[in-house]
Amino acid sequence: MNSVPLSQQASARPPSGGETGLPGYLKGLNAEQRAAVEATDGPVLVLAGAGTGKTRVLTTRLAHILATGRANPWEILSVTFTNKAAREMKERVGAIIGEAVEGLPWLGTFHSIAAQILRRHAELVGLKPSFTILDTDDQLRLIKQILQAEGIDDKRWTPRHLASLIDGWKNRGIRPEKLGEEDRWTFADGKADVLYRLYQERLKVLNACDFGDLLLHNLTIFTENADVLALYHRRFRYLLVDEYQDTNVCQYLWLRLLARGSGNVCCVGDDDQSIYGWRGAEVDNILRFETDFPGATVIRLERNYRSTGHILGAASGLIRSNRSRLGKTLWTEDDPGEKVQVRGLWDGDAEARFVADEIEAFVRSGNQHNDIAILVRASWQMRAFEDRFIMLGLPYKVIGGPRFFERAEVRDAHAYMRLVRSAEDDLAFERIVNVPKRGIGETSVQKIAAAARSAGVSMSEMAGLMVQTDEIRGKARTALQVFLRDVERWRAQADTMRHDELAEIILDESGYTAMWREDKSPQAAGRLDNLKELIRSMGGFDTLEAYLEHVSLVADLDQASDGDEVSLMTLHAAKGLEFPLVFLPGWEETVFPSQRSLDEGGTASLEEERRLAYVGITRARERAIISFTANRMIFGRWQSVLPSRFIDELPPEHAEAKSETGYYDAGPGFAGVSEPADPFRSAYDSPGWKRFKAAQESGARRDPGVIEGKAKLIESGDTGSGGFARGDRVFHQKFGYGRILVADGAKLTVAFDKAGEKKVVSSFVEKA
Repeated sequence: MNSVPLSQQASARPPSGGETGLPGYLKGLNAEQRAAVEATDGPVLVLAGAGTGKTRVLTTRLAHILATGRANPWEILSVTFTNKAAREMKERVGAIIGEAVEGLPWLGTFHSIAAQILRRHAELVGLKPSFTILDTDDQLRLIKQILQAEGIDDKRWTPRHLASLIDGWKNRGIRPEKLGEEDRWTFADGKADVLYRLYQERLKVLNACDFGDLLLHNLTIFTENADVLALYHRRFRYLLVDEYQDTNVCQYLWLRLLARGSGNVCCVGDDDQSIYGWRGAEVDNILRFETDFPGATVIRLERNYRSTGHILGAASGLIRSNRSRLGKTLWTEDDPGEKVQVRGLWDGDAEARFVADEIEAFVRSGNQHNDIAILVRASWQMRAFEDRFIMLGLPYKVIGGPRFFERAEVRDAHAYMRLVRSAEDDLAFERIVNVPKRGIGETSVQKIAAAARSAGVSMSEMAGLMVQTDEIRGKARTALQVFLRDVERWRAQADTMRHDELAEIILDESGYTAMWREDKSPQAAGRLDNLKELIRSMGGFDTLEAYLEHVSLVADLDQASDGDEVSLMTLHAAKGLEFPLVFLPGWEETVFPSQRSLDEGGTASLEEERRLAYVGITRARERAIISFTANRMIFGRWQSVLPSRFIDELPPEHAEAKSETGYYDAGPGFAGVSEPADPFRSAYDSPGWKRFKAAQESGARRDPGVIEGKAKLIESGDTGSGGFARGDRVFHQKFGYGRILVADGAKLTVAFDKAGEKKVVSSFVEKA
């Protein structure tokens, strides 16, 4: 008879390794990766180069800890930088350990985990657990209010500047009372500390915090409440940190405090890929790991599974010029492949033509457009490529740009829901109390705000008091009463109704949906579609609180591809991605390295720029093509430019230089170029030119196929007046109502009621 209890017999087990006895999740790891997975005790630093499988190591290590019974799922703190990385880690761990992954409550981003801790102990920093996390827009509005209240010129001392300074201080773990003399004089002639203190005090009144507060409040709680810190020391037996090289001072201090408990902290990162210094990242955090954690095990992952030998050789040779690094050399057993190509072009247009021709040749050889990426140092470099691609009908997408949650109509809808959730959210109240127009003017709103600040209560509470007096009269008083009554009704419905259904009711009953439905502007239909999408997206969350917190914390919204398209993005946006073919244009002094970065940060910034170049090269799997120009149009001015110093730092054995435009004597990197320059090849013998001529001779017309839009007839060849005659009453979208004085074909002279006499095209007006 089997003496093992049924519960143990039926318990889930880690994947079997078969006859070898090796767990399945350890199979396929190389020696260094396996060492990083199995080194579970004490501090461990995994120096993982680009494409060396660091994500696999991190997820396998987490699964190994669980599978071997070293800790329960809720005893592991696993921190990433982006929601995307957190989702990917959870999926990978789930593939190894199964449903047990759902028991990992402490797997997420720095901010999401800090938010969890803060909600549990909010009272210790003067907040309620229902606090609101402000977005950038609300933060700027709050700072503007403070500047105006203090009599500071917000045109000279802008809210955005102060917001940036405050964010920087919080990234460094500095509270208002700890602000140094130098920092104090960075804003408003020595008033920075006062404004910072007023901002923090106002946040407490609003029961709100910003992103920086999430970690800063955590530090305050841990340092001033030893019992709370001890609680988390007991809870977290293992700590895993991804992208450790990107941590700022505040994140570093937070991790140090939590790691004092068990000491079992594993940080995975690459000092050669630290490229976010401009947003507070400190590469020194990873460089001094062994000093911070004496006896730490350092494991280097150097075998690359992404790129060819020549690409790795070029990247490794380049990064060796940096002094502040721990040192490692990437290698691969795969084919060395093609050398990194370096091309000198005459100007930006020639560079765009060259890149487009290379793309067409690459695609004709059987590859896809989405196998290609163009990585630029600054977004202004994209224009020339976009112009060229549109002309040729090449499908492309720009990674970046306006995001869904940053649209005005979405922010308005969120403000309604935030106010329903928290009556103390004054910023939400201010945003939507008169949206749509209710007759509650700016004067009434300012009167409520001033009284609320004076009394130390929320604007909602003060508004409820003021409508019972003569402080607010007439239409504004009635409208405000109706608005407050609506909010209270919605708040009561929130207890018994699904949050997505409630959101739809709020938008309808408030008149917000009707406002856009009645709006005749071309953008109105799109705004309504966005609101519909908003309601649909809310259905994927269990509660309104969960949804609003997701919106506040999400920092890496994915842009879905619409098809087979070339990716155009900045080098910073490319980190973590890979493509078979990568173009790296604009490698010129003042452009890359950036002159602004060098002016602001000197040698440290130069090394970060070099790390950025390293990241760019290592995005390529098979081919990397670097280009520079002799002349560059920079912000409207033609400038003669020199090749980037990074080009001559590329090892000659891994890089190949060519010039197709007669650009010789460019330096050592271009020695030995023997190909004669043909001034006509680039423009008149390119694949694009040949294709155009062939299409012209055949009478065929190329359909771009990827550029979508709606045509609008501005003015046709018909010189008629479109049925308009002298004396007709018309309406113009911009100028309003008026009467036609002269009808001359498609050109009308109209005397507008408010705008005066204007000349307009007939297609821009309609009969009134």
